Amino acid sequence: MMREFYDRPALEVARDLLGCCLVRVQSGRRLAGLIVETEAYQGEDDLGCHAAAGRTPRTAVMYGPPGHAYVYFTYGLHWLLNAVADHEGTPAAVLIRAIHPVQGKPQMAENRPHLAMKPGWTDGPAKLTQALAVKGEFNQVDLCSRAGSLWIEGGPPIQDEHVARTSRVGLNSVPEPWVSIPWRFVVNQGALDG
Repeated sequence: MMREFYDRPALEVARDLLGCCLVRVQSGRRLAGLIVETEAYQGEDDLGCHAAAGRTPRTAVMYGPPGHAYVYFTYGLHWLLNAVADHEGTPAAVLIRAIHPVQGKPQMAENRPHLAMKPGWTDGPAKLTQALAVKGEFNQVDLCSRAGSLWIEGGPPIQDEHVARTSRVGLNSVPEPWVSIPWRFVVNQGALDG
């Protein structure tokens, strides 16, 4: 994907990432999945966004050039992957919440041996980072370049009738309107079966 793709508000990028292909090269093997669930986080005013606390060492990448990875550790357990969006200086990112594996499934299964190939095995942000072996060293990787062994490619467009919009997940302590704002996009399973 070209940098211009990400140089837009997170809400637009989140919708348009659906159907794109998240690619990870691990030990010379290509692992890839279609992005089927995203969430938008937009600016310091968005109380669900990490940037609501301002610029910190953790959130600095969100203020940088669009099209880079924002990878962070959460709950002392999991790495989560985001794509930085919007203009440089405007903190925004899109959380990649789920993928539909299309290539490299055996390697993904080795990366997630206990839940491999079971229904829903890559349908959460921590599940997909485990399957793709994405950890903290990928923070700030340029997702527009294949040099960093993690990038996003264009994919089949997903029509609006196959996309659901809901509130974001896990923001229970965030006040309204941020807890209920429909900034999560999910591809209906039927869109991938055809």
